[in-house]
Amino acid sequence: MKITPVKGTADYLPAEVLVRDYLQSTILETYRSCGFERITTPIIEDIENLDKSEGGENLNLIFKIMKRGEKLEEAASSGNLKELADMGLRYDLTLPLTRYYANNRAKLPSPFKVIQIDKVYRAERPQKGRMREFVQCDIDIIGSDSYTAEVELIGTTAKALLNIGFDNFNIRINDRRLLKAIIMSAGFAEDDCDSVCISLDKLDKIDVAGVREELVEKGFDAANTDKLMANIAIKPFTLETAASICGELDCISNLRRIMELANTASHGKYSVIYDMTLVRGQGYYTGTVFEISSPEFRGAIGGGGRYDNLIGKFLGESIPAVGFSIGFERIAGILLDKNYKLPGKKPRMALIYDEETFPAALGHADELRHEYDVTLFEAPKKLGKLFARLEESGYDCCMVEGKDEIKHLGEKV
Repeated sequence: MKITPVKGTADYLPAEVLVRDYLQSTILETYRSCGFERITTPIIEDIENLDKSEGGENLNLIFKIMKRGEKLEEAASSGNLKELADMGLRYDLTLPLTRYYANNRAKLPSPFKVIQIDKVYRAERPQKGRMREFVQCDIDIIGSDSYTAEVELIGTTAKALLNIGFDNFNIRINDRRLLKAIIMSAGFAEDDCDSVCISLDKLDKIDVAGVREELVEKGFDAANTDKLMANIAIKPFTLETAASICGELDCISNLRRIMELANTASHGKYSVIYDMTLVRGQGYYTGTVFEISSPEFRGAIGGGGRYDNLIGKFLGESIPAVGFSIGFERIAGILLDKNYKLPGKKPRMALIYDEETFPAALGHADELRHEYDVTLFEAPKKLGKLFARLEESGYDCCMVEGKDEIKHLGEKV
């Protein structure tokens, strides 16, 4: 039998879990302090919900769960592979949230400001920063179509990052409606915009030349493609540039307000920057989209946007909604690689006892816990080996019960 975890998943050592728990609890505390409430949903969703969620390329990464017993035999005998599965693991937290809201709407406030911190699953090709099982930290506002919801989400998410000590980031922002208008101004038909956006979303991977080549291979007019590439090449491409191409659209005014307020609230600790090439892969986004970028990681370390039509798939009416997600695994990985130290954490002490001193050690440990995180250890024959193991495990000091001396680990035995 294999002792290693399934590819794309991970075991975490106690010291790593300590950091991960602290980061998640700090993010959660920040979210709650800003007026958001936490919910939980099952990791399993109906396959029909997942398939119809407009999740973009994520729909190809769903872990599907086969039917059981006679139903599986019937599905297999039908020869239709799509009939084999009736459930799947959630690939993000947005689709479960929209189903949850549709099911519990009568019991929820409006607007509903909600937290989800939980695991999601994607059948990715595992690599650094891409796991098959990973944690997302989401906040969403459902029921508000005002730009103030975006401003609040950006500020709260940034505050959470700053509170865990991650301060080297900016937030890029765009609007799907504006991007669509820029694409159409180059001569593309409205029905072509989604396909063009799929290619534009690869810009950071295949560069402008690669995007142009892909669009031409898709059969789009070369002149229209060249015009779009020429617009993309404009540096800097500002909202004023966008307005000169498309006119002063409402979505441009909306972006201006969001950026002005969000940048004022940041007090210079991060910047909210317009990026006309920002797409976000999910098909359910309808308006503003945003991503967190950092020079410490290639690719986004968080993102989100407005998805005003997704809840309507359940309720038959448009419900405005917008959300922002922190890519927890990437943030945690960056901080752990930098040998992250928990702020304000008590020193870890090992209190060593033998059979005779164990009763006294129990009481003494409780006294010491006002100042230390204390773990009891039975004394081995050779204390030196124990000291070395404790130091490797992250303990700061140790004490032998019955002696007053505190030994700081790292000192010579």
